[in-house]
Amino acid sequence: MDNQNLKKTPLHAAHLRSGARMVPFGGWDMPVQYAGLKAEHQAVRENVGMFDVSHMGQFRFSGAGALDFLQYVTPNDVSKLKPGRAHYNWLPNDQGGLVDDIFIYQAGEQEYLMVVNAGNIAKDWEHLQALAGDYDVQMTDESDQWVLIAVQAQGRRDVGPSHRRRPDRRQTQQLFCRPLAGS
Repeated sequence: MDNQNLKKTPLHAAHLRSGARMVPFGGWDMPVQYAGLKAEHQAVRENVGMFDVSHMGQFRFSGAGALDFLQYVTPNDVSKLKPGRAHYNWLPNDQGGLVDDIFIYQAGEQEYLMVVNAGNIAKDWEHLQALAGDYDVQMTDESDQWVLIAVQAQGRRDVGPSHRRRPDRRQTQQLFCRPLAGS
């Protein structure tokens, strides 16, 4: 695929304005670095690094049967999530092999967001649709509707949900999601 046909995330123009070195990645024109590997590594270790992961797939599950469906299609206990929280999970196939590794976020009451690998969006969506059966779940592929930013802040204890009064290492390693203005 030539660079003319690469997909672009909604943040593509901002990456270019910021001087990113862009490379083809899974059919997308993605930033690989800005200031250089050593400087960026150090920045994440001491401060905060943000990464555009908008190329990833996003599926929304809602309805009275959303939790039951996700419990059926994944091995980790989705019922342990609280609104705004997430965990790592995976989609097994019927032989116990791996379809994809994923993240599941509880977006609200009876509402979940699944983030899948960019190269597996179509395959994962087809797999999940085939398993939906009689579950009372509404499934929506929202992969082209989201901007996703991954934040890494290993060297900072003050990064994380603002409702935390005294973040500690255990809290800042947890995954969370929050809609921002305009969402």
